[in-house]
Amino acid sequence: MTSMTVLGNVAAGLPEKDATWWRQAVVYQIYPRSFADSNGDGIGDLPGITARVPYLRELGVDAVWLSPFYPSALADGGYDVDDYRDVDPRIGTLAQFDEMRAALHAAGIRVVVDIVPNHTSNRHVWFQEALASPPGSRARERYVFRRGLGEHGELPPSDWTSTFGGPAWHPAGDGDWYLHLFAPEQPDLNWADDEVRQEFLTTLRFWADRGVDGFRIDVAHALAKDMAEPLPTQADLDADIWGGAHPLEDRDEVHDIYREWRRLFDEYDPPRTAVAEAWVPAHRRSRYASPEGLGQAFNFDLLEASWDAASFASIIDKNLELARESGASSTWVLSNHDVVRHATRYGLPDGTDLAAWLLTDGTDPAPDEERGRRRARAATLLTLALPGSAYLYQGEELGLPEVADLPADVLQDPTFFRSGGEQKGRDGCRVPLPWASHGPTLGFGDERAHLPVPASFARFAVDRQEADDASTLAFYRRALAARRRLQTTETLTWLTNVPATVVAFARPGGWASITNFGTTSVPMPAGQVVVSSSPLDGDHVPAETTVWLRLADAPVD
Repeated sequence: MTSMTVLGNVAAGLPEKDATWWRQAVVYQIYPRSFADSNGDGIGDLPGITARVPYLRELGVDAVWLSPFYPSALADGGYDVDDYRDVDPRIGTLAQFDEMRAALHAAGIRVVVDIVPNHTSNRHVWFQEALASPPGSRARERYVFRRGLGEHGELPPSDWTSTFGGPAWHPAGDGDWYLHLFAPEQPDLNWADDEVRQEFLTTLRFWADRGVDGFRIDVAHALAKDMAEPLPTQADLDADIWGGAHPLEDRDEVHDIYREWRRLFDEYDPPRTAVAEAWVPAHRRSRYASPEGLGQAFNFDLLEASWDAASFASIIDKNLELARESGASSTWVLSNHDVVRHATRYGLPDGTDLAAWLLTDGTDPAPDEERGRRRARAATLLTLALPGSAYLYQGEELGLPEVADLPADVLQDPTFFRSGGEQKGRDGCRVPLPWASHGPTLGFGDERAHLPVPASFARFAVDRQEADDASTLAFYRRALAARRRLQTTETLTWLTNVPATVVAFARPGGWASITNFGTTSVPMPAGQVVVSSSPLDGDHVPAETTVWLRLADAPVD
């Protein structure tokens, strides 16, 4: 595979024309509305990000990925986009986006933005035109409209259900219905329509011309759809019989779209990057990550794995092989804006039903917070040792837990409302960051925050952790600095003759990562400790701990 040295954050800004920067980058996901509020309106904004660039530089990340910041009614946290080529006025302006991008680039940090191509919002000018136009009109061809069943089209075209619960069809009021795989405020686009394809090429070029370095593609697996009659039933859709020909997901022709995008990306020097959010079987993921396609795809396998050495080792081995097959580098993810934070997940018994747990406000079972943070640090250090890109989610560097007890009257996730309260949703991982250990929003803004910041977050606040060399923030900074010094080619060698509870491998340059998943200490190989996720136990690796070592027989730089 391609050899590279991970870029550092340099005061002079970004190195010129590095086409492979993404292969082993550390990418930090910012959920803009919950990162930093500069004007006190309760919503995080672009100037808030700009003001925190020194924090990001000190943390040591190579890029930031911004979740949607576009104009939106927030029916789905910004993933219902009104205008793909503008900034929500509550978050900032295009000029402030340019200022933020320039500040990040000056700090040696690249910028990745979210693109949401499966659906627009129902406030998008195209969809408003479609609703104002009659059935069969050109305006409706941009979306997935179908005539309803029944004498007057009063019944939905099929029994499909949406990802957020409830029917996947919504009536247009004239006998037509439109498809929404997510919320009704998110009508699905028709990617068989050439105007849709051209519009998104224009959007991608707009942001690439503005200096954006890459794109994260939301729901990348769902753009191409087979809507031929008769439509299958929901039971048919749920059956595991499709093998790449599912009517709505992971269809082979979706890659025609991404090959077209790749040609656009490659017009730039260096080429723009992209990473697919594609919830597909592992053996299908490499097609999204091919050099002729998006170039990289999220690997969520570790995010879904139990705390188990054999599971981690198997997932790592399989995904490194898939990366070799695709020509891409793998990606490693433990938390993001859609899942319970891993500091909490690892404190719960294996096999806990997280959706059911959230409905108890996080009380049954009660998480072991100390164990959760210990395991989370160990898992993070393990993933940072791997070849490929590491994607971090804002606040994990503080060890933030899930806020599971948000009251119903502050919840925003459409999952909660569409399920009739049977699912609590994702708001608990989207609570604003605590920058200070005092004040009504703990430094996020002035007097209020769009989701309440619990008082318990004060112990995780940035100002408190910056004064503590043993804090999770200090650990992340050490780990990322060590990664930058040590990371070289995209290979590893598994260490043998280790206990069954240990995942251990050596990396080029004479260093190794040893993770003890067990409950008792294990002997540590001879060498010089570079960084450890927990205090060491003499010459042993403690339980639930990762250690990086320069091996005794390796040359010292």
